[in-house]
Amino acid sequence: MTHDEYVSQDGTSLSGLLRAGEVTALELIDVAVERLEVVNPRVNAVVYRMDDEARAAVVGSPPSGVFAGVPFVAKDLQSNFAGHPTSLGSRLVANHVREADTELVRRLRATGVSVLGKTNLPEFGLLPYTEPELWGPCRNPWSLDRTPGGSSGGSGASVAAGIVPIAGGGDGAGSLRIPASCCGLFGLKPTRGRVPPGPVRGEPWHGAVVEHVLTRSVRDSAAMLDATHGPEPGSPYRIAPPERSFRHEPGEDPGRLRIAWTTEPILGRPVHADCAQAVAEAVALLEELGHEVAERSPRVDGPAFARAYLNMMAGEVGADLEDAQRVLGRKPRRGELEPLTRALALVSGAISARELANSLRALETCGRAVAGFFNDWDILVTPTLAEPPPKLGALPPSRMEQLQLRLFGLIGSGRLIKVAGLIDRMAEGAFDFTPWTPVFNFSGQPAMSVPLHWNADGLPVGVHFVARVGDEATLLRLAGQLERERPWFKRLPRLEPSQMDEGAWAGKP
Repeated sequence: MTHDEYVSQDGTSLSGLLRAGEVTALELIDVAVERLEVVNPRVNAVVYRMDDEARAAVVGSPPSGVFAGVPFVAKDLQSNFAGHPTSLGSRLVANHVREADTELVRRLRATGVSVLGKTNLPEFGLLPYTEPELWGPCRNPWSLDRTPGGSSGGSGASVAAGIVPIAGGGDGAGSLRIPASCCGLFGLKPTRGRVPPGPVRGEPWHGAVVEHVLTRSVRDSAAMLDATHGPEPGSPYRIAPPERSFRHEPGEDPGRLRIAWTTEPILGRPVHADCAQAVAEAVALLEELGHEVAERSPRVDGPAFARAYLNMMAGEVGADLEDAQRVLGRKPRRGELEPLTRALALVSGAISARELANSLRALETCGRAVAGFFNDWDILVTPTLAEPPPKLGALPPSRMEQLQLRLFGLIGSGRLIKVAGLIDRMAEGAFDFTPWTPVFNFSGQPAMSVPLHWNADGLPVGVHFVARVGDEATLLRLAGQLERERPWFKRLPRLEPSQMDEGAWAGKP
């Protein structure tokens, strides 16, 4: 199989070819690994290789399952594979080998995928771009000087670069939808609790985080959700099961939907003209398809949400570091944590129990208010992001903020960081790039980024769709309709040798 033949198929088709005997699992691994070795030095998407294990797994024992033999990469955050390290994008735990598979990994293995490795991500998955100190920046295959987004940036770049048709990710504030928009992919965030995060954790980030995949086709995403959804022992709540298999939904007519749309940011700054244009074109298409469309938007106290979210994140980072210390048997050494991570951990020690409880209540109030908006609407449409993929280095804290963070880290006082107002200032701009995605993590609603627009520079710009809690079916039906009307599958970036900058990161596969 040539690479052109490989990328002309989605995961569902590749598995069908394997079952028909037209290709073997080893051939699929070979073409994927050959592509990885050609493009990964340019994009730095895959940071840990597991293809030898993948080869061994299919020798003499043909894989079975809905994605039998399909090459796959996993985000190096919550997906623990027994006998392999999970780096979290951090020097602190980069080499810590995990003893057991997480529940999602067990379900992924049952689909028959061939896991080739794990992908680049920001430290602890905290940021909407992928430029960790440990692995170096991940580059967007559509333009190597731009970000693929984050925190599932390595996964997005792996799919867009044609290494794999499906890659794992997680979404706590947009971390699947952001790289989907930046990389021209389909990215679905399922309903809170739809996909199990255990067995170690029950509600990561108080239920805001949910895991799924990035794909080029809608049906691959739907089929993977079929294979991975459902409760596990100890699940804190039960999500109503779908009325039928998710994989049937993309081919069904969604009917006439009541669709609200807006380009006004729920949080953060005004939207870039390219993102507004993407929504305008999507709205025109939706009207052509017979949907009822009107300009409406839920109301959220943006500054209050941002501050509460940052308090929650700080608490989670502090707890994560305590977990790491117990496992490692020591405290982090100097240089093992990035300045922002260290600062958030320090702030977590200065947040009172009452302050954290008030922040969680504020987030819950916001989530319920937003969910109430959907009493009158089936779908809300917004831009996925406030701008097209930014240049590398454009989104991290400024040099002055970095220096302040390092200084406060050396002093070791979270209270001083709070008094200085540094975290408050950062909260003011925390969601400038992502003014829509985080809110729906706390409302628990399913949402998706659909690659419907490319700007004049040839960069992808996603359109964001949100449905009621538990209603992934409507999103998948609508996505299938949009995919048929404005197909994007054949749009692929061209990664030529001339694109490689002399100083580009060489990667550490």
